[in-house]
Amino acid sequence: MLCLRQVCLLTLRRYQTRSLCIDHLLSQISSCTHEDEVFSLVERNGARLSEKHVGIAFTMLWQLQKKRPFLLRTTDYVRRHSQFFTLCILAENKVEHMEDEAIVDTLYSILRLNVEEHNSLAEVLVTEAWKRLERQVLLSLPALSKFALCLYKQHRHFSPIIGQIAHIVDMKLESIQDIRILSVLMICISDVISQSFRDRLLHKAEQLLEEEDEGHINYAKRTLQFLQNVKVKYHPLLEKCNRIFLKSASRLDVHTINNIFGLYEQLGFDNAEFRLVVKQLLSETIDDYHDPETFAKLFFALGPMAGSNVRERLVATAAHMAEEFSSHQILVILKTMQKMKCRNSHLLEKMASVLHKHLDSYHVVQLVKLTQYLTRLRCHNLELLAKLKMLLLGYLKSSVIPADTAAIIRVLAMLPSFQVEETVINKAAAVLPQCRLHHLNCIATALVKWNHHDQLHWQNSSEQCAKLLQKLNDCGFERIQKANNLNLLLEELTHVNGEWFEAVLNEKTMAMCQHLIDQITWANVLPLSSFLKKTNHRCPALFDRIASVTVENIDKIHPSEIYFILFLFSALNYDNEEFFKSCIQHLTSNLSYFEIYHLVLLGHVLAVAGYFPPVLIRMIFNVSFLSKLDVQLEVLPDTLKQRVCSQLMKLNRAVCLECPEFHIPWFHEEYCQRVFHNSTSRISPLRQRVHRMLTEILGGSQYSRISVLTPYYYEIDFECVLDENKKPLSYMAQNIPLDDVGAIHWRDGIKDEGRKVLPPGAQRIALEFLDSRAFSKDYSRHLKGEHAVKKRHLEMLGYRVVQIPHFEWNSMVLSTKGEQLEYLRQQLYGIQ
Repeated sequence: MLCLRQVCLLTLRRYQTRSLCIDHLLSQISSCTHEDEVFSLVERNGARLSEKHVGIAFTMLWQLQKKRPFLLRTTDYVRRHSQFFTLCILAENKVEHMEDEAIVDTLYSILRLNVEEHNSLAEVLVTEAWKRLERQVLLSLPALSKFALCLYKQHRHFSPIIGQIAHIVDMKLESIQDIRILSVLMICISDVISQSFRDRLLHKAEQLLEEEDEGHINYAKRTLQFLQNVKVKYHPLLEKCNRIFLKSASRLDVHTINNIFGLYEQLGFDNAEFRLVVKQLLSETIDDYHDPETFAKLFFALGPMAGSNVRERLVATAAHMAEEFSSHQILVILKTMQKMKCRNSHLLEKMASVLHKHLDSYHVVQLVKLTQYLTRLRCHNLELLAKLKMLLLGYLKSSVIPADTAAIIRVLAMLPSFQVEETVINKAAAVLPQCRLHHLNCIATALVKWNHHDQLHWQNSSEQCAKLLQKLNDCGFERIQKANNLNLLLEELTHVNGEWFEAVLNEKTMAMCQHLIDQITWANVLPLSSFLKKTNHRCPALFDRIASVTVENIDKIHPSEIYFILFLFSALNYDNEEFFKSCIQHLTSNLSYFEIYHLVLLGHVLAVAGYFPPVLIRMIFNVSFLSKLDVQLEVLPDTLKQRVCSQLMKLNRAVCLECPEFHIPWFHEEYCQRVFHNSTSRISPLRQRVHRMLTEILGGSQYSRISVLTPYYYEIDFECVLDENKKPLSYMAQNIPLDDVGAIHWRDGIKDEGRKVLPPGAQRIALEFLDSRAFSKDYSRHLKGEHAVKKRHLEMLGYRVVQIPHFEWNSMVLSTKGEQLEYLRQQLYGIQ
């Protein structure tokens, strides 16, 4: 018994001594302040290291790197150290004995230390973790989140193990209360989830994101990344993320801002208030960005909304730094120049000169983007464009992906004086059966351009091109005829436009949309409306279905999306009173969802349709509102800024003419004068010919005027005045001077008092020639909204309006001058 007691005591003493040694070694590893200290401990204690020691050692190596600024990290040194290899071998041998979370922590650490993609330890760790998941060993949610992130960093987006993690998240979603964990998991499983699961994740994220917590900036960014991954523009979550960024604006740096703007751009989201905050923030710190990386990000974020002085400084600095930019940074600068419409020759030449040394490093998608930027910026560096052409042709010959082939052919057609080789046509023909509608459209557009500009020069090139175009048409027809899902069809049609689609596929596509009319839901009314607006096709059956679905589900559709649906109905002059009233009632109760400038666009769309909600009109024509609008206009892209200003003027005009009870003054006199003063419109040959015919019909040039400005600044093609007996009145007799043909007429009659000179019973006639842009593209050739409004307003101004459609004037019925003269006479004198 005494012997047994001594043995037990000896064993216990040895165990306690061993535990103390282990704890001491763990403590030593955890207390290291430099990587060399970790490696020294590994070297001295190699035989004694357990799985816990190995796991802690890897964690410490990453933590020590993490504490350093990015540019001062030494991950290359760590990975190449001999003791790092020792640790890797030990970890591989002991992986089965590691705890679940230690496996994940070790995998995370070595990936952050940038081990090569197929590192053997990483593969062993992933395999072991997968085995444990299959044995239904449940990792904690933080560990599961970290493991999912590791798999995502290894590009295992569609791996079965990601599907297994997604299933676990699906089962545990209600218990997840940490947005940090959820936001990581959402991104990692985004490629393998169903639509219903996606929606549950969105609502959960919306619930967990806290606007008051500044730490939620990163979680908001991850949420945006998830939205971009699943290609969903979920407004409530987008707006919540944007509010988080606004409340934490002082903590935003140029890297974060750059990332946010990039995600907003991909999601098609914008916010003027965020732009204003960023503009002020970056403008105040513009002198702090001296290295190429941060300056390129500054240029991308600030350039498109900078004032002229800041813009000049940015351009000058970019030109000065040109030699230091990396290949990616050059792409960023050129992309931003395109957005800014900046064709600064000095900067463009600098970019072109340094591009030569980077061209070989670009992959095919980057080369396509580069070609697009350079051609749109009108780069004239022929040597650079020739090298680009050579590289693109090389990629085209080896390309096996239809999207890449179509993109290369599209940008080759942008290059000036490109002589098309037969191999390009052969390559296009080979991929046609695999192409989506957008790819077919790219190839067709290029072919039509090359054929039109006579850039096909080999034997039988015209015949070969004609056969290819016919094959293109057949592939397009077949793809549309096989469509049985409206959502997938609309997804393909998003980027399709141009003459080929309009001439060949538009009619078939409309027929298919009508065939799939029962598949129209509240979730796809917006893309369908956008497509119909783009094609200018006025289909009553589709319009009525869109209207009924929108009214029935109006609470599910975001107000900004309802605006775009209204835009379709307004632009194509399709009135559905119940639809408009329901939308107006809903929107006027939710005006806070709109930005200041969006309200102007909404007001104009409704005015074109003949609706003037008092709440909206009084809100817009308010000094405080207009002051806020002026501030927002400073950060809007130039094209959007011009559109908002133009539509505010048109809304002001419509309210003055149609709603005098609002007592809104006309305050766009100077704006209109400036616009018309800066315009360079010339009188077309058709107008000059018609003016001569009017001179012949009315008996002299003094009886008609060409290109006339009316009160409220409508421009009309021709004006004449008939007395009560329908005899023309001379402008000379009315003391109104005649300007030269081709000029804009600034006459006294632009003010109301100048219009009282007409004798009793006399009538002003406005004669308008309407080209194809004034009508819908379907068989009805219905007059579009803007032209209908113009007719309505001119009649309010006292005109009898004669609108001559192009399809009547150019018809066989009016093929001779005599027939055209008689037609004009009948229109002028109201003869039936």
